[in-house]
Amino acid sequence: MIGTIIIFLLIFFVIVMGHEFGHFLLAKVNGIRVNEFAIGMGPKIAHFQKGETDYVLRLLPLGGACMFEGEDGVESENGIVAEGNFQNASVWARISTVAAGPLFNFLLAFLFAVIVAGYAGADLPVLEGVMEGSAAEAAGMQGGDQITRFNGKIKLAREIQLEMALNRGGDPVEVEYVRDGRKYSTVLTPIYDEEQGRYLVGFVNYSQIAEPKGFRILEYGWYQLRFSIKNSVMSVAALVQGKLTKDDVAGPVGMAQIVNEVKEETSPGGPMLVFINMVYLAMLLSVSLGVMNLLPLPALDGGRLVFLLVEVIRGKPIPPEKEGIIHLAGFVALMILMVFVMFNDIQRILN
Repeated sequence: MIGTIIIFLLIFFVIVMGHEFGHFLLAKVNGIRVNEFAIGMGPKIAHFQKGETDYVLRLLPLGGACMFEGEDGVESENGIVAEGNFQNASVWARISTVAAGPLFNFLLAFLFAVIVAGYAGADLPVLEGVMEGSAAEAAGMQGGDQITRFNGKIKLAREIQLEMALNRGGDPVEVEYVRDGRKYSTVLTPIYDEEQGRYLVGFVNYSQIAEPKGFRILEYGWYQLRFSIKNSVMSVAALVQGKLTKDDVAGPVGMAQIVNEVKEETSPGGPMLVFINMVYLAMLLSVSLGVMNLLPLPALDGGRLVFLLVEVIRGKPIPPEKEGIIHLAGFVALMILMVFVMFNDIQRILN
């Protein structure tokens, strides 16, 4: 279990570091002073000062922060605005600085995706066959058909798995596929399978592994990244729509459990297989952090971007003190949510 904790903390450190480094780098480019660069939350356990910035490691693995000079709208003593004040930067400089965190999460995830693709290639959606009595058989589909669209355009077989995992009501699916160079389209209505307890369209072994070669590794890495972003966005949408429950959401404790489960399952395959699967998990978590931070909610990067875009439209900023109150309220709500998720994770593990 100690090994699992170390691996989880390492993954957490890398993806949060990537996020905060994005903010930090663009702040420096835009002449904005960074007072603190922190990984984690809560009490300080280590820190050092370099230049104008205090680099801090905090106790709880619950995120991180880049604290900019004047970000909260508070001026320095005697009403003198300090050099490098966030509020004094142009609106586009502030937008780029705020947006850089999630963007760097996606860039980091792409690096992870290329590593995974270089080792494992890509799972292309090519049918081996179809189930008897299934919607796919009724539509005339057969082994060898290459799926190019499953509701939306797809490149990987796991995109079909994602669509079907979220299709809990048997909604019809628009499908396009290629056979002998010709393109076909159909609509499949999933049939409920009592034995498996879910809706199925009837595809059998629809994953064909493509070996990585040359620059195709970058292409396959892009497919991996695109799927991960799609996975996160669709999962958030499904949660909002009530298609997912609280048990489908994981906090730090739940993520550590997932890391442990993957480690245990892949250990018989050797250290390299464990490493690749940890890189894959890091990719998913980095994407999730990027997507979640872009949600237009107070205290998140997405919420800050909303205020900045309103400023672009209005031609003047919303008073920083008022914005600060809204973000503070959002931060408190976020902390309450994180406590709830952590409690739910622990309860699920104990049960």
